[in-house]
Amino acid sequence: MAFNHLPAAMHDALEALSVTPVTHSVPMAKNHRPSRPTGETGSRPSPGQVLDRLSRGESRAARITHTEHLPARAGRHAVWPHRIRSEVIAAVEKAGIEHPWAHQAEAAEHALDGASVVIATGTASGKSLAYLTPVLSTLLDGAEAANGRGTTALYLAPTKALAADQRRAVRELAAPLGNRVRAAVYDGDTPVEEREWVRQYANYVLTNPDMLHRGILPSHPRWSSFLRSLRYVVIDECHTYRGVFGSHVAQVLRRLRRVCARYGSDPVFLLASATSAEPALAAGRLTGLPVTEVSDDASPRGEMVFALWEPPLTELHGEQGAPVRRTATAETADLLTDLAVQGVRSVAFVRSRRGAELISVIAQERLAEVDRSLARRVAAYRGGYLPEERRALERALHSGELLGLAATTALELGVDVSGLDAVLIAGYPGTRASLWQQAGRAGRSGEGALAILVARDDPLDTFLVHHPEAIFQQPVESTVLDPDNPYVLAPHLCAAAAELPLTESDLALFGPAVPDLLPQLEAAGLLRRRSTGWYWTRRERAADLTDIRGGGGAPVRIVETGTGRLLGTVDEAASHASVHEGAVHLHQGRTYLVRELDLKDSVALVEEANPPYSTTARDTTHISVLSTDTEIPWGAGRLCYGSVEVTNQVVSFLRRRLITGEVLGETKLDLPPRTLRTRAVWWTVTEDQLDAARINPEILGGALHAAEHASIGMLPLFATCDRWDIGGVSVPLHPDTLLPTVFVYDGHPGGAGFAERAFHTARSWLTATREAIASCECDSGCPSCIQSPKCGNGNDPLHKRGAVRLLTELLREAPEEDTSSPTAP
Repeated sequence: MAFNHLPAAMHDALEALSVTPVTHSVPMAKNHRPSRPTGETGSRPSPGQVLDRLSRGESRAARITHTEHLPARAGRHAVWPHRIRSEVIAAVEKAGIEHPWAHQAEAAEHALDGASVVIATGTASGKSLAYLTPVLSTLLDGAEAANGRGTTALYLAPTKALAADQRRAVRELAAPLGNRVRAAVYDGDTPVEEREWVRQYANYVLTNPDMLHRGILPSHPRWSSFLRSLRYVVIDECHTYRGVFGSHVAQVLRRLRRVCARYGSDPVFLLASATSAEPALAAGRLTGLPVTEVSDDASPRGEMVFALWEPPLTELHGEQGAPVRRTATAETADLLTDLAVQGVRSVAFVRSRRGAELISVIAQERLAEVDRSLARRVAAYRGGYLPEERRALERALHSGELLGLAATTALELGVDVSGLDAVLIAGYPGTRASLWQQAGRAGRSGEGALAILVARDDPLDTFLVHHPEAIFQQPVESTVLDPDNPYVLAPHLCAAAAELPLTESDLALFGPAVPDLLPQLEAAGLLRRRSTGWYWTRRERAADLTDIRGGGGAPVRIVETGTGRLLGTVDEAASHASVHEGAVHLHQGRTYLVRELDLKDSVALVEEANPPYSTTARDTTHISVLSTDTEIPWGAGRLCYGSVEVTNQVVSFLRRRLITGEVLGETKLDLPPRTLRTRAVWWTVTEDQLDAARINPEILGGALHAAEHASIGMLPLFATCDRWDIGGVSVPLHPDTLLPTVFVYDGHPGGAGFAERAFHTARSWLTATREAIASCECDSGCPSCIQSPKCGNGNDPLHKRGAVRLLTELLREAPEEDTSSPTAP
């Protein structure tokens, strides 16, 4: 039997909610209704005062495991480069900014010199202004020098919300400049009647990599005047372009550079990033160009109080009788409620769409007990909402109409939500970079801020709240991406050939793997070689060969049966686990049951219902070794890295009672299997090692399974990923290795660089894994150490002590790890 642990790309498990009544730390009088956030009255409490109120009472105070105080920092001013036009400087001053910070002036100088630059400074450090001033100044120069459109600029954001927010900011800043700056959003939400105007007249176009890939580049002749005049390409929040998504975006940018060269332009790239390790290296890998780094943050910062919060144990027992902590979802909902009652404007970041909905529903219900009008001031925000719903929520948050928002990472990025007082983070977001990015959403007006990380019942979260040095004394991670991944590169070569026939001179642009791939694409009938180059030969659009978000396939539409109303969408890859027949689906506080999942037409039919349970999909996974690239001895065992094929099938779902998480029943499903070819790290142990570790056949499967779960939970400390990016399988006797084996694999076709990073840091990674299991207070295993929220086998079998002994023996003869950077990323 193989025990499996699946990535989000193949398994979107739903967290059962454990809600137990608690006493709120903030007195909630029936008539209490703050008319506006406290901060708007000028009497905003300090972050420490807000935290003190939240932690009143012995039980609440015990949940704070650590508090980090980050002192305020003074800013350092400079002067704008003399080449910035006076009208632009006047517009900036009219917006209330008399002098730039030193890093803003430095970045603008590089941009005007024609050097691509990455600005890697903290949240709310003014990165937007650093690239906007040279861009606006150059647009004005171009408008005066030409009778038509003149110079143009392209802005790329990872989300539609960020692009829409940036358009608002640009229009406000550029208002004194008149119609010489014509900013417009061009994405999937842009009405058809507006698109032609954007192509013809806009000189600052805001879009996303998806639209560039599917809409602009395949139709480049219609964009010829814009591309011919393209001077700057702004890439905002570029640290989000990592893994497979980042690798796709890297190839889209190479296609953009190639098409621009066809029209005679050579744009300068201006990148903005959260603080990250080696930002110039990552930006260069993304764009394929040398990039200058500006990372000395000269902006001021208000005081930040950052608390680590561990929910308490409950009287409930979960799978295999393990003790259960109160969920991060329920705990965060209580904290958001308390903050709203205090009038503290807050955002709660949640890992899943379902979690965001649940937190908003719980907070609304509890606020309604205080004052019905308060309940309307808390909402959910997530992907899958219709465009008009997202825009309305963004406006309400920006205006202060909303006091609290439970949001997925769609709001993590640079959407301007200035005025927030507090941020709640429901579960470690996977990387320190994302953690600080989310925390930085508060205090954006320069005031003090409160950030609270609420730990999930998970090995990594438990480790972090008891080892604060792993957060506060460690640098942020490097961005991992691999543009040469053949699964990424191949469809982009086809798309490039469809845009303009590929020539020999183009090949170096796309990387060293191209010569090996072209013959394979020819053999598959996708490209045809002629004397002048390689041509796309099919009727289909080459850009449709790949989904750059890595989801694969068309999104599944969620449609209400009675009305035909479109509620939203879900990625095709997640549909088997999240909108299968019988699944419970939440949308804006309403509960629906899925009556049918039509995979052929990509639609899930739902009807409103109120079941007293949630649903969780279960699945099976098998893995086979395709090739072993590298292996090293670990005593008698082996540590290996190579290519694997993973076959997964959702086979059933559990119904769990909402309040207790009790399993009410299991229903079989008949869904087709999925196959994934990817990269993995795996380790084997021998009979002698098992004997030395006192592992007998009865506990072997549980020991391997427990070690697999915990190692997946700990990997995000060593690779730029979260546990939903990776999967695992443990097998007491694997047919390819003929030994007990644990696999950890990238959850994306072709790999994403995470497993390779695990291979290179295996000793440190597995040592931390062993420590996390051994230090947990439970007797036989719990979600804080070896149980997984997405285990397809219901966390059975697991053997905690066996896993500790097994890892101890494995590590006893582990060689010094190779700390060099992996080659693929």
